[in-house]
Amino acid sequence: MNFFKKIFGSSTDSSEEENSSEYYHAAAESNLSIDEQFIFNFKKNGGKFLYCENLKEVSEQFENILAENDWFENEVLCYETRLFKLLEENKLPYQNIRKPRFLLAACENLIAEEGSILFSSKQIKQHKPNDLPINIVIVATTSQILPAKSDSLTAIKRKYDKDIPTNITAMKYFEKAKDEDFTQYGSVAKNLYLLLLEDL
Repeated sequence: MNFFKKIFGSSTDSSEEENSSEYYHAAAESNLSIDEQFIFNFKKNGGKFLYCENLKEVSEQFENILAENDWFENEVLCYETRLFKLLEENKLPYQNIRKPRFLLAACENLIAEEGSILFSSKQIKQHKPNDLPINIVIVATTSQILPAKSDSLTAIKRKYDKDIPTNITAMKYFEKAKDEDFTQYGSVAKNLYLLLLEDL
């Protein structure tokens, strides 16, 4: 996984376009692992990727995102109790909220072939992507990266057995396309950060 640090660094920086261009040529010329394929496609879709080696780095990168966007003291939409600690550490209100500035969530899986993120009602309840805040911060692990959407659906069935969640939704567009095509019709691009925690 140190490969990620070499190619992408621990956060987005001014050399991002150069890295992206170099990486595009590398992607075209060689077979990539599913981790590399996900990161390549995710960044191509406009997502912001932050690699974290441990939970301390997750907290630090989350604070960096808050500082970069001036999101301190803003309301946050979050349904997952295991993420409440991140919000409490930064004194961010997440209960009885009216105007959330961003969504903080985990996800079901990360889909390598599309660079998309798969959610279910466990993370976003019954909200449709267009109803969620425009700003989203996702906390996920490297073990959640799967090759294709079909693999993710199989993993969900295995994980939840008879209590399969509803509202299974993939998010793929993280910046407004210059030339929109029919595949993006009705989709709202999200300003999305992914904190990817190494767990393999």
